[in-house]
Amino acid sequence: MKKISILIPCYNEEENVVPMGEAIVDLFTGELSNYDYELVFIDNDSKDQTRTLLRGLCAQNKHIKAIFNAKNFGQFNSPYYGMLQTTGDCVISMVCDFQDPIELIPQYIREWENGYKIVIGIKSSSKENKLVYGLRSLYYKFVKKFSDVEQIEHFTGSGLYDRDFVEVLRKLEDPTPFLRGIVAELGYRRKEIQYEQPKRRAGKTHNNFYTLYDAAMLSITSYTKIGLRLCTFSGILTGGISFIIGIAYLIMKLVRWNSFQAGTAPILIGMFMLGAIELFFIGMIGEYILSINQRVMKRPLVVEEERLNFEVPDEKSQDTEQEQVI
Repeated sequence: MKKISILIPCYNEEENVVPMGEAIVDLFTGELSNYDYELVFIDNDSKDQTRTLLRGLCAQNKHIKAIFNAKNFGQFNSPYYGMLQTTGDCVISMVCDFQDPIELIPQYIREWENGYKIVIGIKSSSKENKLVYGLRSLYYKFVKKFSDVEQIEHFTGSGLYDRDFVEVLRKLEDPTPFLRGIVAELGYRRKEIQYEQPKRRAGKTHNNFYTLYDAAMLSITSYTKIGLRLCTFSGILTGGISFIIGIAYLIMKLVRWNSFQAGTAPILIGMFMLGAIELFFIGMIGEYILSINQRVMKRPLVVEEERLNFEVPDEKSQDTEQEQVI
């Protein structure tokens, strides 16, 4: 019997974890009863009752497992780490707020059985804020336009990943993984399933300007050179314009064109313009350096505080494995 792992990252989802757990268990005891399963919640240091509720779910059902992070390790590290802890023949990643419809799970599995090692959900539309959806569309098109890798539009990470691909992720050892880009860059032949994103079942979104900006910068610095190229081209352009203006002022000075009264205003405007451009691109270069710095430090993806319902390796089997290695 094949085993399906379902990964649910969560943070302050006390209103959703129990309904999500019940819905997935019902799915595997009904429509998908011919599969074994494990449901893995990875909690990113929730401050509400999420962990208490997860303890209750784990106590009731040994198929439900939980990992409690020691602190909040961000929206990318935690799910990526959780995928590496699963034991199924494939893992399906879903958000806890029901914005990835659980009806997608049978569709994912069906396409996996047809031979696809990666099956992902693509948002064709959304019932959330239309302005936010429109801005996301522009962002995806921008990154796709300037990326060296063919990026996937409106892909949030929801999908099925075969065990072979999970092993690829394990070998990357990337301390700041961006799964959406990795799937586009290193993934196997994939199947894309369109769906309409519903509203959150309950609670409020934890995304804000900072988290969205962080996600945008991670994808831009990881998969595009546009920031650095803009620095170079803008420097060449502004340098050329400044050179031409300087030559023009020199000629006017030499011919003693008395009627020319420029004053200091153009000089001040030029200084402010050049200063603004320099500050912007120093910040852009800083983002690339920050991305490099995070990767060089080689810090762990996540530090666990506790895990529930995971099998503890037998000490004898561990000794045997060590002897084989020696």
